[in-house]
Amino acid sequence: MGKNWFSRWVFMAMMMSTIFWYVEGLGVNWGTQATHPLKPDTVVQMLKDNGIQKVKLFDADEETMSALGGSGIEVMVAIPNNQLAEMSDYDRALQWVRKNVTRYNFKSGGVNIKYVAVGNEPFLKAYNNSFLNVTFPALMNIQNALNQVGLGDSIKATVPLNADVYESPDSNNAVPSAGIFRPDLSELMTQIVQFLSKNNAPFTVNIYPFLSLYGNDNFPFDYAFFDGVSNPINDNGVLYTNVFDANFDTLVSALKSIGFGNMPIFVGEVGWPTDGDKNANIQNALRFYNGLLPRLASNKGTPRRQGYIEVYLFGLIDEDAKSIEPGNFERHWGIFSFDGKPKFPMHVSNQHGQNKLLVGAKDVHYLDPKWCMFNPNANNLSNLADNINYACTFADCTPLGYGSSCNNLDANGNASYAFNMYYQVQNQNDLACNFEGLAMLTTNNISTPTCDFIIQINPSSSSSLFPSFVVFLFFSILPMILLC
Repeated sequence: MGKNWFSRWVFMAMMMSTIFWYVEGLGVNWGTQATHPLKPDTVVQMLKDNGIQKVKLFDADEETMSALGGSGIEVMVAIPNNQLAEMSDYDRALQWVRKNVTRYNFKSGGVNIKYVAVGNEPFLKAYNNSFLNVTFPALMNIQNALNQVGLGDSIKATVPLNADVYESPDSNNAVPSAGIFRPDLSELMTQIVQFLSKNNAPFTVNIYPFLSLYGNDNFPFDYAFFDGVSNPINDNGVLYTNVFDANFDTLVSALKSIGFGNMPIFVGEVGWPTDGDKNANIQNALRFYNGLLPRLASNKGTPRRQGYIEVYLFGLIDEDAKSIEPGNFERHWGIFSFDGKPKFPMHVSNQHGQNKLLVGAKDVHYLDPKWCMFNPNANNLSNLADNINYACTFADCTPLGYGSSCNNLDANGNASYAFNMYYQVQNQNDLACNFEGLAMLTTNNISTPTCDFIIQINPSSSSSLFPSFVVFLFFSILPMILLC
């Protein structure tokens, strides 16, 4: 809703570079940190319509799990980081397994759970070692609990880790073949890898070429993609033309260095955001996927690990309530927009032997076609900045940031965007479009050729609003908006 003519023109232009590659067993990450998340039944149908057969979750939400029942979709269910300490107690881990795995494990109409993700990137440096002492005990307890209830042979526990748990130590010659686990984590990582191997579980890593670019203007731009560079990395005669291969093979070498060079590796997250940064846009995302998906489809692998790679794209749908502490791009990783519309032409399955473009969510209903905008007749503008900041505290204004899709708006446009996002988050409550007389309602679409002023999903098409909105309030960081 509210897509403008320019967006449609761009979409049609991109058809010329549509991705038509079938990737066997491609998975996606399904996050739900949104103020108006689509109903789980709607999302599951969208997954099925697109032939997506694997999904990775970030929790074990009952409504989500129920919707996945009987779908046949392979599921990696998850334990959030804030529950890891609790899972370090075996009885609590066993209770969790019985509640979130065993009760869904039945043949007719059950959930096809294959993996349990124990935490998500728990060793990120930003966490200041908060989960350092509880992750491995939680992993052991969950797998042992799965073993106890008779599911250990078919369901495996793993820990999705960030790619900085390993490194190539010589900064002047950082080649993949020199990969080792970070010295401060080496002993712990060895224990984790040994346990995973003992239980025939995979090592799961999240690889983000975009983050190599983000905040590092010296990083070679083309090295983040797959269509060639002028100066590849020469690793003893092996040429690396992209950071994905180099990163993956650094992990292969790190595993080899501790005696597990053949351990299965899953890429738990990989993708490219489409807004919130100068390098986060649809054009770069399309370029990235145009390179990634053909490589995966070819089953070529990497120089040090030939063959099929298990991959989960990140992510499925934009999440407007995610923390933006990592960056404004964090809310824009989806290959679908917040309302389940495909962002660009892309094909992830040859369902029924046919090349199919992405299929959007069905039966999504929107609020009325009206917007909240800056009142051009407002006289007292002394509180304008405060009102914009207030709106952006409770709504997503990340497209207004530097290099983002709405960065070209003038001061009045910035205000209109902020006011409208707040108004839509509040389900178009009339009281949400006042801002001390600085705002007014309009039935004219105020989108610009490059900036979409959205109409939010009707709550009837959305999952429960309140829990997600609480998450949003908890994680929101007050944006700093510079008015032109």
